[in-house]
Amino acid sequence: MEVYLDNSATTKPCPGARKRLLEAVDLLWGNPSSLHQKGLEAQLLLEEARAFIAKCLSCRESELYFTSGGTESNNLAVFGAAKAMKHKGKRIVVSSVEHPSVSRAFDKLESDGFSVVRLPVDRFGVVPVEEIENAVDENTVLVSMMAVNNELGSVEPVEALSRIVKEKHSPALIHVDAVQAFGKLPLNVKKLGVDLMSVSAHKIHGTKGAGALFVKDSLHLAPHIFGGGQEKNVRPGTEPLPAIAAFFGAAQELDIKKSLPAVTALRDGFVKKLSALDGVVINSGADALPYIVNISLPGRPAEAVLNFLSSKGIYVSSGSACAKGRRSPTLTAAGLESERVNSSLRISLSKFTTADELDFCLEGIEEALRAIRKK
Repeated sequence: MEVYLDNSATTKPCPGARKRLLEAVDLLWGNPSSLHQKGLEAQLLLEEARAFIAKCLSCRESELYFTSGGTESNNLAVFGAAKAMKHKGKRIVVSSVEHPSVSRAFDKLESDGFSVVRLPVDRFGVVPVEEIENAVDENTVLVSMMAVNNELGSVEPVEALSRIVKEKHSPALIHVDAVQAFGKLPLNVKKLGVDLMSVSAHKIHGTKGAGALFVKDSLHLAPHIFGGGQEKNVRPGTEPLPAIAAFFGAAQELDIKKSLPAVTALRDGFVKKLSALDGVVINSGADALPYIVNISLPGRPAEAVLNFLSSKGIYVSSGSACAKGRRSPTLTAAGLESERVNSSLRISLSKFTTADELDFCLEGIEEALRAIRKK
């Protein structure tokens, strides 16, 4: 039996995604920018996909730009917004638990002369609202905060951030990395009051190679890639239509009203059983996104446990896939002691995860506790 529980790293493409991808590869393979029939057919699919994904975010079609994925969307948003706003100031704010595609972009902006304020988090990786209130002022030009943390599943206070920016009469643009939230939580960019939002296809059972960036119509984002004028020059380059088509197919299969309570029930039962095991500590908060469960087996190195589980056909991760085994800056920022950070595992569910799979994972963890000696 194989049990895949690393869905925060990537997901298995769903039937709708595979169907749309093959249609694009076999029939609609023209360049969407070409004016002949094959190009027009491809353009029609591109705009149909744009309209549907825009609807998922409750934004206008004109506000949605396709990219190659979450990293490009985040970089485009952060660098584009900073460049567009630099005439108003150089104070920018970011949480201390962002994905590297955001945190390292802010590092680069800091080296370029921007003043970066990094928001601390609580024990569960959530930015306290008072920290936002203290950091945002009339000189702040950009704030970036993820909707859901990719390691702990923490749901960040995006609505509070938007409210504070307005109350402070700050000109700050608000960017939200919603890669882990899209398709799992309801997202409405208008209600959230954000200016930029990044999403990705392969986290919702699409394929790798496609993502999208919401850019509020009133915002003129400064591009940092130049080319043939596609995506209204915000992200030029021939659109990866097969990947976008798969993104479309995966988005069509989303049903948050059904999947969220179902996954929540699975998570709650799984965590209850994990909590009963001597040697397991739960790191994720009770109100975290139910798709992510972060645990520690203090005294047992994460890599040893991960490899043991993998040998049993159980696939989890020791943190963000982009970290490649390095010590987690998120858990460190949350104040967890070294023993817990070094023994942490991220178990991430999907809407296709079953109770039997979680029970099999639980058995594997019990075996690992017996087989791997504490150090």
